[in-house]
Amino acid sequence: MRGTTVLPGTPCAAPRAGDPPVHRLEVRLPDEVPFAAGTFDAVGPLSRAAFPHRHTFYEVVHVTAGTGTHVVDLARWELRPPHLAVIVPGQVHHWEDVRDLDGTVVLFTEDFLLDHPGDRELLRRLGERPWLTLDAPTHARTARLMAELAEEYGHGAAGFATVLRSLLRVLLVRTARLPGAVEPPAGRAGAVAEEFARLVARAGADRWAAARSVRECAGRIGVTPGHLTEAVRAATGRTPGALLREARTREAQRLLVGTELSIRQVADRVGFDDPAYFCRFFRRETGRSPGDFRKHHDRRVPSLEGDGVPA
Repeated sequence: MRGTTVLPGTPCAAPRAGDPPVHRLEVRLPDEVPFAAGTFDAVGPLSRAAFPHRHTFYEVVHVTAGTGTHVVDLARWELRPPHLAVIVPGQVHHWEDVRDLDGTVVLFTEDFLLDHPGDRELLRRLGERPWLTLDAPTHARTARLMAELAEEYGHGAAGFATVLRSLLRVLLVRTARLPGAVEPPAGRAGAVAEEFARLVARAGADRWAAARSVRECAGRIGVTPGHLTEAVRAATGRTPGALLREARTREAQRLLVGTELSIRQVADRVGFDDPAYFCRFFRRETGRSPGDFRKHHDRRVPSLEGDGVPA
């Protein structure tokens, strides 16, 4: 996918002024496969970045040692290894006060999943539960598989991309089997609900211009608003309107905590033309004003508009 990979040494980017830094996947050569695997040290310093940032790629992390906290959006996960973490494009994450962090990191873009298109939806659902604690047998099995991925990637022998895709497929399927990892969709209703979820996940890229309401989402999917509501409620137990509000609120929270954008700029980023209406919406959804929420979660770092952050 264009813009998701860069050559080594390319700095992080911010698509819009003030946004969290965006880390693109480094590939060794322009025609290399969009995949990387190895230890935290082998993958590079950004694999344990202490500043909030997003990815253009997927990241699966098998944490085998270390102390500290892994922060994904607003959820804080204390390190008590072994863990398996799944971070999807668009989520904001960083590592906080970590010491002796060890494990294996697997990075890949959506392009790498073209042979298995259903994996994109599986990854989205895994990203909703991004922190899993492993029992001893699962930890050992996961360690062997992650080591195989890193070894195959490191050797780069003939046909290695095919082997990597196959091993990655096994990793995703096994991860989905873990207790609490994903909730299975429910038939045709599940398919419509999945398409709705994909649409909402992509909405942030265009400032919610095409997904501000249930009617707009239904039109994009090609169903009536009533059918969309029934399908989403059957698959999730919730209404699409509630899920839309939750997603816009989550994105606003990410920007308030991870950037120095003004309240007006945050409102614009999540599709509100009127900052005052955004403030009322945010208070209704969270119980706090945007300003109070930012003060309560004041863990911001300088944006790329100032001195920047290391890349």
